[in-house]
This record gives sequence, structure tokens and C-alpha cells, in this order.
Amino acid sequence: MAQSPLELEIRKRIRLAGPMPVRQFMTLCLTHPDYGYYTTRDPLGAGGDFITSPEISQVFGELIGLWAASAWHQMGQPENVRLIELGPGRGTMLMDAMRAAQVVPAFRSAIVLHLIEVNPKLRERQQQALGTLDVPSMWHESFDEVPEGPAIILANEFFDALPINQAIKQFNGWYERVIETDQDDNLVFGIANEVIPLFDQLVPAAVREAPVGAIYEWRTDNLALGIGQRVTREPGAALIIDYGHPKSGTGETLQAVGGHAFVNPLISPGEVDLTAHVDFEAITLAAESMGARIHGPVDQTKLLRNLGIDKRAAALKAYASPEKAEEIDVATQRLLGETRTGMGKLFKAIAITHPDLKTVPGFE
Repeated sequence: MAQSPLELEIRKRIRLAGPMPVRQFMTLCLTHPDYGYYTTRDPLGAGGDFITSPEISQVFGELIGLWAASAWHQMGQPENVRLIELGPGRGTMLMDAMRAAQVVPAFRSAIVLHLIEVNPKLRERQQQALGTLDVPSMWHESFDEVPEGPAIILANEFFDALPINQAIKQFNGWYERVIETDQDDNLVFGIANEVIPLFDQLVPAAVREAPVGAIYEWRTDNLALGIGQRVTREPGAALIIDYGHPKSGTGETLQAVGGHAFVNPLISPGEVDLTAHVDFEAITLAAESMGARIHGPVDQTKLLRNLGIDKRAAALKAYASPEKAEEIDVATQRLLGETRTGMGKLFKAIAITHPDLKTVPGFE
């Protein structure tokens, strides 16, 4: 099998510098400027590798728009609010959210959109879509570039694509997990030579008694810290929706998807999507350390039902053809379902807000 250009680059780095930490490998695979998965293609839709909730049903984005409008009201209705989306895809969710926001004209007129996007192909799609709106829009490479001021932050399936670190428990401590080459010159997982100093004192209490061979994954907390700081400094709110676990623990969740199917994460670097489950407890602790208030986590099913998905779907079906009504039912069931293909239980949501916002929609 021919090696991808990025695989050649990774092999070269391993030859020169030795085994590569999982986080470095994942970062290169996703964001390498020339060969990274998120910098070279449009991964969404039937022709891509995965489909996100906004692409499944317009109702998802509409409910998020109404959530944002309600949060803005609780923030004191600032005249200029930054509506920030991390990883906006094709702009579908924001388009649907802005349509729903028309029912609150004062909110819609207060919005300036800020989109955090590193993919030039997706940025072009977003600019085409949002160019039809009468709402100012700005693009940034990172969250830190968004100017100060009241903010509502949306992140749907964004945190799962942030690179992870991995460590594996051995009889004498924890060792970093790395990518190396085996005797047949295949990319394989390996273990660093040196134990990670004092690692047992750094991991959550639930992880310290893990058995030998257990794998622990973690992300740097910079983004969660930044969000917590941002919504605390001035009245603000953030909504994070992703697949993951509510409590920190052990277990490998790194996975690769190509063509809507799971594949080996070490095959074809840069050509497949790499993600890992989100640790919502870690996000919570980071944001709380900045003084923010946390709401949730709750299952996506509960969030969307609390926001009125059943009522909105029924309203759409009332004016739809039988074929379209069936499509609405299928899409709604996928967002709420608890089966293998459903997203309702696997996906979780938390809100991070200014401490004065004691309740937010969907988390009552």
C-alpha cells in the first residue's frame, strides 16, 4: 500500500528524533499545513467521512439558536454580543440558528459572528453560506483571537478532535504512549523509555488504582480554561456538545474514521479523521477553576427534548409531504436515539456560564 505524503514525513521524523508522542502524531495528522486532514478537505456529508448533527436536521441548529437567544437575555441583553462557533463545519448550524433567531429581533441585531476555522476549504463554504445573512461575520485561526466583550460560545463536535495525550500503566508507573516503527517498518504503538515522574499525583483519583496495562487519555486544558475565563470576565455562556464520558477514567478511545467507517488510526495519516472521547469532568474542573458555573452534563436526548425538539419536529411535519415527514422522523430519531446509530446517549452537553447565570435552557 502506497504511503501517504504525511506518513513519509512522520517516518522521517521518527528516524531523526525517535518515537513520537501520540499527541504530536494526532496534531500532525489533523492540522499539518500541507497534508493535515482538517486543512486539506471538506470532511462532511455523504461524500466525506462523517455527518454532524446540524447536517442531519435543521431542527438541531434552530434549537441551538433559540438557546443562544435565551442565554443572551439572561446575560442582560448586551447590545453587542460575540456569537462564537468553534469548528463551524459548512456553517449549517449557524445558518439554522440565525433563522431561528429572527423570532428575537433585538438579539439578532446585537450579534457579530466569530468563526474559529483552520480549514480553508470549509472557511470558503462558510463565507458563501453566511454571506447571504445581514449579520457581520469574522474568521479567526484560534479562540484567543476573538476580541473581548460579552460572548456566547458554541462548540458542537469540536473538543473530540483536539489532540490527546496517552499514558499506559506499567508495574513501576506510567509511561507515555508513542508511535514508532516495528521490525517490518509498520507504524505501531509503543511505550516511551522513561517513566513519567510523579504521574500518579497528577491524574484524577479514580485513575490512580488502574491495573497494569490501563491507558489514560487527557487533553491540555487551555481551551476549557480560556472559555471559563472568558464567560466569567464578562457575562457570557458556552454550550459544548460532543461524544464522551461524564467522569474521568481509563480506557483507549482514540479512533479513526474514513468513508463513514472505522479504520486503523495508524494507516494513511492525514487521510482519515482522528478523534477521541471527550472527558467532560476535565472540562468542568478547568472551567470551574476560572470561576465559571457549570450546568450538566446531560445526555443530548435530554438537552434537545428540554429545548423542544419534539414540538418543533411536529410543526415541520404538519406542512410536509409524507416522504418529507418520514425524513424528519428518521433525523429526529437519530439525534435522540439510544441505539448503536443513535446519538442521544453517547453525546453529552454542558453549559459553562458566568456564575450569576444560575439556570440556562436545556439544563433545568
